[in-house]
Amino acid sequence: MDIKNLINGEWCVQSGKETFDIINPCDGQTVEGSFKNSTNDDVDAAVAAAKKAFKTWSQLPVAKRCRILFHCKELLENNLERIAEYLVKENGKTMAEAEGELRRGIEVVEFAAGMPSLMKGDIVEGIAANVDGLIIREPLGVVTGACPFNFPAMIPLWMFPVAIACGNTFVLKPSEKCPISATMIAEIFRQGGLPEGVLNVVQGGGETFKALVSHEDVQAVSFVGSTPVAKSVWHSGTTLNKRVQSLGGAKNHIIIMPDADSEQTVKAIIGSSFGCAGARCMASSVLVLVGDADKLLDDIIQAAKNIKLGNGLDVNTQMGPVISAAHKKRVEDYIQIGFNEGAEVLLDGRGVTVKGYEKGSFVGPTLLGKVTSEMRVAKEEIFGPVLSVMRCDTLQQAIDIANTSEFGNGASIFTDSGSSARQFRVGIQVGMVGINVGVPAPMAFFSFGGRKNSLFGDLRAFGPDAVEFYTMKKTVVERWFGNVKTGSIWSK
Repeated sequence: MDIKNLINGEWCVQSGKETFDIINPCDGQTVEGSFKNSTNDDVDAAVAAAKKAFKTWSQLPVAKRCRILFHCKELLENNLERIAEYLVKENGKTMAEAEGELRRGIEVVEFAAGMPSLMKGDIVEGIAANVDGLIIREPLGVVTGACPFNFPAMIPLWMFPVAIACGNTFVLKPSEKCPISATMIAEIFRQGGLPEGVLNVVQGGGETFKALVSHEDVQAVSFVGSTPVAKSVWHSGTTLNKRVQSLGGAKNHIIIMPDADSEQTVKAIIGSSFGCAGARCMASSVLVLVGDADKLLDDIIQAAKNIKLGNGLDVNTQMGPVISAAHKKRVEDYIQIGFNEGAEVLLDGRGVTVKGYEKGSFVGPTLLGKVTSEMRVAKEEIFGPVLSVMRCDTLQQAIDIANTSEFGNGASIFTDSGSSARQFRVGIQVGMVGINVGVPAPMAFFSFGGRKNSLFGDLRAFGPDAVEFYTMKKTVVERWFGNVKTGSIWSK
């Protein structure tokens, strides 16, 4: 598959020379697609198309904009399985994970389609004699977003539907590691009736995104990815007086109390830590066992051993590969780092092979015991199926362990005690909290984002924060002098 740019409603080949091949991580061989990188000229053309389209799109009544989104949502649902299949091939997810990712993205489209009520401003009549005060929301102009490889279909749907529903136009840069599903989604929105230039797509790596961030006609930048890049995007964007919404990495803790429901807790830990091969910012990567909650450890290890690795298109597969051979090495290196630092390898996922996919980028579920807060595996984001296990005596000690992290994305507790749950909810310093929930990712009508080095900027992704991010407020104070000739009831 040739993966192209979408500029002003037309698919076109990039003008760069560097070629990116999309290798299926399951077999490590099949080229699912390829593209050349976009140059500054390509970026200029995409931004120019978006700038031109903004003049008419921003003036289109919001209800009409949202009718187009409703139609695009229907097309997405009709094509869900087809997109999910390509998502499995380019990313390595299971089919269930791919379909789930798309459904979570579609939820944001549903949210964005309610923009007529979400963009409403305020009015106070009579703030003085014959004087009214109003606050209205207006779109920013051309905005852009860059997406990570771990959710290459969902993250674009976090960004551009809300932005264009608000009246902006958008330039999207998909992940260079797996851009197929995002490109297919853009085509669906094109077919769904988006006018030319409202949604544009440029393919490429970091240099392409730098060109977008620095472009003088881009008003706002949304980014999801690793913390070092997120911090860089934030600093460079704000230096250029742009709005920036930049989500970074995570090191999420899952705290288990002695009174937690054994069966449900083990199930949640497995899903949270090893779902999507651990490559998600909401994955629980540090397990903190409080008191005699360590009685669950053997059950957790056994459940992890039973996870079936394989091709995500096989309905029996429970976990697919990581994104690439390079990322596999990174994850395995971290396992060795943990061992070298004194961690006990309770379950080793290195060196696993899957029959028929011997060159695939597979890392099996891994548990590291006797982990301490000073170890790198306890502090740094591994982004793979590696769970570090820690122990402590009290809930407050567990909360303190989690709060020492430089990240503050999410954290969960499993307990039957309302008192413990409340202590955790109040004391934990993260943006998203789970109580007897392994993955506390919010629905589309809330907002997604963490604290500390997990979020740069004041506003989070999708939900009400996104409406705030993609619009600017205008305050109007107006007075009308009555005139008898016009039939006004007010006299001069």
